[in-house]
Amino acid sequence: MNRSIMLLIIAALLVAGCSTGPQITGKAVSELSSSERTVSIDKLEIYHFHGTRQCYSCITMGAYTEDTVKTYFAEELKSGRIVFAHINGELPENRDLVVKYGATGSSLWLGTYKDGDFMAEENILVWYKIRNKQDYMGYLGGVIEQKLAGR
Repeated sequence: MNRSIMLLIIAALLVAGCSTGPQITGKAVSELSSSERTVSIDKLEIYHFHGTRQCYSCITMGAYTEDTVKTYFAEELKSGRIVFAHINGELPENRDLVVKYGATGSSLWLGTYKDGDFMAEENILVWYKIRNKQDYMGYLGGVIEQKLAGR
């Protein structure tokens, strides 16, 4: 592929991931009650996969993800509609989960369950957000809101 085309694709992906914060129907996610959120999936799993030794970026990504889930989605977390965990992919007891998601290193995965179907998706754009916690939380909050709405 032509280098110019590749650079344009990368730039488009970066711009598409930019967000000033999750906005749904004119309200920030933090302002919505769980009854106002359109929930059309059965369950959402959010896993921060990592190794035994983690670099600063990996630790930051995990911490920001946990803060996002606990800040914006506390009710869904409490009810079990959202599951969040840090998963050490090097431990034998986590092997089945690593295989299920296809995790190959430090990464953030979202798994949705709807009508008996399961789909796992890695979110790589969070790595571009770790320099700014508010930007990270706004972006990931929007992604989670989209997943909960079945999009």
